Amino acid sequence: MQAPEEILKIWRKFDDFPMETLTKAWLHSRGEGRQRDTGTMKSHLERYGITGNCFDLALWLLDKFQQGEMEAYPIGHDLNTDKAHVAVVVLDKTGNRYLCDLGDQWLQPVLIEGNHSLFVTGKLEGFFPASDIEVLPGESAVEVLYHRPNGKTSRQVYELTPINMDTFMEAANRSQSNVKSEPLLEVRIPYKNEIAHWEFCDWKSFLSTTEGRVYDPPLFSITEWVERIHGKTGYDKEMLEEALIFYQKKRKH
Repeated sequence: MQAPEEILKIWRKFDDFPMETLTKAWLHSRGEGRQRDTGTMKSHLERYGITGNCFDLALWLLDKFQQGEMEAYPIGHDLNTDKAHVAVVVLDKTGNRYLCDLGDQWLQPVLIEGNHSLFVTGKLEGFFPASDIEVLPGESAVEVLYHRPNGKTSRQVYELTPINMDTFMEAANRSQSNVKSEPLLEVRIPYKNEIAHWEFCDWKSFLSTTEGRVYDPPLFSITEWVERIHGKTGYDKEMLEEALIFYQKKRKH
């Protein structure tokens, strides 16, 4: 179910890339609100240590696959709405498809060809932080079940129809122009013998592990949040402060 090495080699370049909306807020605080190109994203990474949301990460990953001369295309659902989410499908040398979702902080791509000789039904570990997954392929979509440590199961459906780049960029620009009232950041971090999932959401933070969810002590100031998020991500502190102040002001209106 794992992708071949030529795909994983590119995927691993993004292992320490968080998914977040802080960069979007930071850009808005500076009067910018459109989708960045990959050159701009790379320069921001070098200068501030920042990455971006699911549109940023999908565009970035597509660019890397293109550089590696691999066929890949964006997929998504609910485009041009507040629920929009995008990911990437990449093909190996023999045309087998693999789902790549940096926006949801997957640990690695997964095979989505149900008739492949190596396709495995049932629960799989090592693909998603703090959860086993189960892949249910269909003709035009693939459903993924997430089996949580607490026994609960959630599901997500990925529509597999390729999105043309004009449509993708239109949806990306809409997403970048719309800052919701609450910040969000998700990052994969080492924890004991696994890669866990740390999340900052609704001014709370917690770590999701195979042992369950562990909440951090509450914080009550921007300065404290800057230090905590910087410690998890390495993001530039001034950038974090500007982004969080933007969200704080938005929350009060």
